[in-house]
Amino acid sequence: MNVFKFGGASVKSGLAVKNVAKIIQEHKNDSLLVVVSAMGKTTNMLENLVEAVFNESKNKQSIFNEIKVFHEEIMAGLVENSTRYFFEVENLFIELECQLDTELSDISYVELYDRIVPFGELISTKIINTFLNASGISTRWIDARNFIKTDQKFSKASVNWYATKELIEKRLKPIVNRQIVVTQGFIGRSSLGLSTTLGREGSDYSASIFAYGLDASSVTIWKDVLGVYNADPKQLYSAELIPQIGFQQAIELAYYGASVIHPKTVQPLQEKQIPLYVKSFVERELSGTLVSEKNNLELPSCIIFKDKQALLDFKTKDFSFIVENHMTHIFQVFSDLGISVNLIQNSAISFRCIVDDEPKLFENLAEIFKDKFSVRVTSTHRLLTIYNYTNGAEEKYLEDKKVLLEQKSLITAQFLFS
Repeated sequence: MNVFKFGGASVKSGLAVKNVAKIIQEHKNDSLLVVVSAMGKTTNMLENLVEAVFNESKNKQSIFNEIKVFHEEIMAGLVENSTRYFFEVENLFIELECQLDTELSDISYVELYDRIVPFGELISTKIINTFLNASGISTRWIDARNFIKTDQKFSKASVNWYATKELIEKRLKPIVNRQIVVTQGFIGRSSLGLSTTLGREGSDYSASIFAYGLDASSVTIWKDVLGVYNADPKQLYSAELIPQIGFQQAIELAYYGASVIHPKTVQPLQEKQIPLYVKSFVERELSGTLVSEKNNLELPSCIIFKDKQALLDFKTKDFSFIVENHMTHIFQVFSDLGISVNLIQNSAISFRCIVDDEPKLFENLAEIFKDKFSVRVTSTHRLLTIYNYTNGAEEKYLEDKKVLLEQKSLITAQFLFS
């Protein structure tokens, strides 16, 4: 039993969807669960729609229309007389359009986000499942929210592993043993029955969750690159493909921001020793990268850039030391607000941290901390991480840059710059 995951780039057009169908056709006799993301840049468009609805903007209908037309063009490129086949997709667009008139008095931004953004995955998988069956490949569509159970922390929900594992083992596994299943990444459902999302780019994580519950033989993530590189090949032409990497090394790289694998993906696979393959959906005959239990594999220096970073600088107002109770307070607020911390550095009377730059989350920080701290926020920075660091390796990347913060350990160096 295997799990395949296809990201947005792999289903961004009718031609791309047909290529995905070819890959699935080659494995049609296998026990297979297929996890699919929203098509192309649909999630970005849906996030724009959330903004428009929440702010009661006049352009919310035009954004909705743009999303609908984009998918209609894909469907038209798949089969003739597409409306005959894709009526279930039309039903989803009717549901999505109803969200334009959401009563906003009792709903937060993140709850609205989790009502609207999951439609990207739902629509994508309905289109793909319908096309596969029309092409003679028998598949079954299932709603991932019926199996991935979460808490109610909207936009960054945590998985209820006990309930999720039990549902996948008892109800989903028998289905996958009989028939190829198509489902969504990124989405779940809370104990109160509300839609939740697992964090941006969370579809890889969903594939890992399903693989864990299914005791899968392997997971394959199909990408628009050949595998895992020591740097983003779209940014650095000298990037090297890494043919094999250990679970622990992959976790480290993902944590530091290597975008090819979602940070939470690897640990559930490591727990059950499920190998992960990262392969190209364009050149699928190539072996790509294998992520497995092998440890201490020799890697080149890995160069990771993380954009849109903010520096938060806390200073105590009473000139007392930054001690445990202060840290507890700061991190509790971060947890409540959903602020992701990428690096911390503290001295006796100051605390500095680098976080993902999400201005909406910072609006009330000064007010929240006003009794104990003065808080300074600067944004639009970049974070460079060098894994397997050698002295001076950063110089060619930071030439003429202003370094705001740096931190080094035995094998890793990080530099915040603007």
